[in-house]
Amino acid sequence: MPILEVSALTKSFGALGVLENLDFSVDKGEVVAIIGPSGSGKSTLLRCITHLELIDAGTISVADKVMVKDGIYAHKDVLRDVCLKVGLVFQNFNLFPHFSVLRNITEAQVCVLHRAKREAEQRARELLVKMGLPEKEASYPCELSGGQQQRVSIARALALNPEILFFDEPTSALDPELTGEILKVIRQLAGENMTMVIVTHEMAFAREVADRAFFMDGGKFLETGRAADLIDRPQEERTKAFLRRISGV
Repeated sequence: MPILEVSALTKSFGALGVLENLDFSVDKGEVVAIIGPSGSGKSTLLRCITHLELIDAGTISVADKVMVKDGIYAHKDVLRDVCLKVGLVFQNFNLFPHFSVLRNITEAQVCVLHRAKREAEQRARELLVKMGLPEKEASYPCELSGGQQQRVSIARALALNPEILFFDEPTSALDPELTGEILKVIRQLAGENMTMVIVTHEMAFAREVADRAFFMDGGKFLETGRAADLIDRPQEERTKAFLRRISGV
């Protein structure tokens, strides 16, 4: 059963077309990897679905709530409900540098969900244990490694109980040694049937974790299919060329 449905999604920045008439859906509990070259529109797509960018045309529905239909956005109350159903983990962490780890995770819970501070802190501590960071609650972002900061970012997103979680190249700002920390967390979430859409350049990871993969170029999906099939046996020449370049072959 689809938890995310997108149809005819189109987005431009001035005269520059970025997304062109995209149609796709994601089922509850499914993990989708979006791969493709830089500048192909992958990050913009995630920002449109999470309402950080406005689309020009098309329809987006999340968990049976229509965020935008034929380019017309829903009432602000509906938009708020939809936005609470999605979470986005950025590639550059986007933590508040002047907040402790604990406050980074509790702030939105208190201000957006209106949770009591004690309840928010309990949820934050549970997530820090899940992320393997229970001893870091009093630390500040500058005192953490990149991998630790990204795990805090994931905890912050999970704290709002989203129904679908988006990752925008979550390991691109990390060195290879720290990348494994984040991939381990995402594997764990996949094992818990968390619905996820992951923009990534980690092909081995996408093959292992994702149910389906979409290859994106020029604002379009040029090829879609089972992740292992698309990555190991691509059909389109453009997909083949991209994967050869990524693998260094």
